[in-house]
Amino acid sequence: MKERLKLFGWIGLYWIVFFVFSRSIFLFYHFNQTSSLKLIDILTLNFLGLRMDLAMAGYWLILTGLLLTVSVFTLGKALYYINNTIITILLLISAAIVVADLELYKQWGFRMDTTPLMYARGEGIASANPYILLLLIFIFSVLFCLFIWFYYARIAKLFLHLPRASHFWAIILFLITASLFVPIRSSFTVAPLNTGVVYFHKTKVFPNHAGINVVWNFFLSVVSTKTHKYAKDFYSPIEAETLLSEMTKSEPDSNSFLSTPKPNIILIVLESFTSKIIKPLGGLDNITPNFNKLTHEGVLFDNFYASGDRTDKGIVSILSGYPAQPLTSIIKFPNKTESLPFLPRVANSLGYSTSFIYGGDISFANMESYIISAGFSHITEDDDFDDSINTSKWGVHDQFVFDRLLAECDTASNPFFKVMLSLSSHEPFDVPMKPIITGNDDSSLFLNSCIYTDICLGNFISQAKQQSWWENTWIIITADHGHRHPNQEEIKEKERFKIPMLWLGGAITKRDTVIRTFAGQTDIANTVLAQLKNPVDKFKFSKNILSKEVRPFATYIFHNGYGYIDPNTENIYDFDFKKYIKQEGKDDDLKWGKAYMQVLFTDYNKR
Repeated sequence: MKERLKLFGWIGLYWIVFFVFSRSIFLFYHFNQTSSLKLIDILTLNFLGLRMDLAMAGYWLILTGLLLTVSVFTLGKALYYINNTIITILLLISAAIVVADLELYKQWGFRMDTTPLMYARGEGIASANPYILLLLIFIFSVLFCLFIWFYYARIAKLFLHLPRASHFWAIILFLITASLFVPIRSSFTVAPLNTGVVYFHKTKVFPNHAGINVVWNFFLSVVSTKTHKYAKDFYSPIEAETLLSEMTKSEPDSNSFLSTPKPNIILIVLESFTSKIIKPLGGLDNITPNFNKLTHEGVLFDNFYASGDRTDKGIVSILSGYPAQPLTSIIKFPNKTESLPFLPRVANSLGYSTSFIYGGDISFANMESYIISAGFSHITEDDDFDDSINTSKWGVHDQFVFDRLLAECDTASNPFFKVMLSLSSHEPFDVPMKPIITGNDDSSLFLNSCIYTDICLGNFISQAKQQSWWENTWIIITADHGHRHPNQEEIKEKERFKIPMLWLGGAITKRDTVIRTFAGQTDIANTVLAQLKNPVDKFKFSKNILSKEVRPFATYIFHNGYGYIDPNTENIYDFDFKKYIKQEGKDDDLKWGKAYMQVLFTDYNKR
């Protein structure tokens, strides 16, 4: 019996060492952040993370425990080979998750869950730097080979030398295997293990994230449901809806900025165009000189925020007035998105010809089903461009997509509603332009790609001004989301979500005007429809920014939390911490964010 217990213990220790070693790789890979930690922080995150390591080791031990139980009744090489196969497969899966998470964390700012599976076909591959891929393959090879060698050299042979045992010991081994429930659940209370157990640092998110067992985190998201639940419902459904209605209510009277009741509308959504690169919004100088100049020719919204941090979330927020969600994206579930309201469908009903123009693969992140459901009369994607210009990892560079937009406007029937999504300022930032900013670091490459897109935008506006349709056209320029560069703020900070919105065109009556109302992507729908004098009540999370009486606020969603901001308030709530990690303003103002999220979760679950 002791041989079986010894083998059980060795394999359990094997998995614990693997997970501890994997955490060390994570800390070393992100050395620039690890170096800012105190020794006590590193020791604490490892100590707290051990609880999650024990839980994951418990899961991986279950099959071995059952095989050892069976070995009481039958001995032979069959069980040896079965256990070797199990260990090898689990090690492959674990090592792959650990290594993929290294770079994904750098890009996204949260530990790996099922989110990357949404982008496996497009974004994950297109964004990858070939040198980084080689490095990750090398790390994976070393990690896997080291641990598979140790297993076969020190542990596997123990399975071949198990002696016969009384059948009574099968009961004992089964009970020991069942007792793995204790480390797996890691609690004797009603609350099971969650990532909050490793959250200890009050000012830095990195040490909290570093403590998470990423394999555990990944598989938790695999088995999670499609529903969302707030920590608790703070209000009755009627009270929550009433508060949301108060937040988004818009008076019938709206300040009109249009010279014509039904202008052509061009909505340009720029990839990753954070306000941090735009000088009039407090950003860097000389990155977007064309955009900076254009702000004096139209209406700039300087307290405007993205709802989420991914393109798929931004598109839904813009075209459906629907907020992003923590941990998931509604675009993954066509049965849910089909029930959303769509700005293009409303435009169709108003007599507009509608189209969507994108230089990449529209099927990534399940966006194709959403765009089709949105009701666009015509869709242009990478396959519609000549192969000779489809040269970037993402697809067609922005200059050619802007050219296509201009050509389609020239031939479109009036009035038209066109949405264009750019892509050149997305990782890996490979743009067809000689670098203006020297350096091969991600921040420099990102800024160069933004300079390129700004040049393309400037050229498009210059050419559009020469067209006959310009005088009757309203151009809305915004971004799909912000970006971590160039300042690398933590994922929860509002600076990562602040983006531009600029109105231009011959149909705009205001010039050199700044709107300082706090607002966000979800407000585009009702603001546009109010300008067209055709408000609808479908976009419940959207407010008319230019209403003469409007509540100024914006809400953004980071990976597993949200931020609520208005002129006097900034509250950030983290669902992992289960508390506010930043609170500025009156306690009474907490109700707005609570009600907003409660209604969002309820609405999402019902769709």
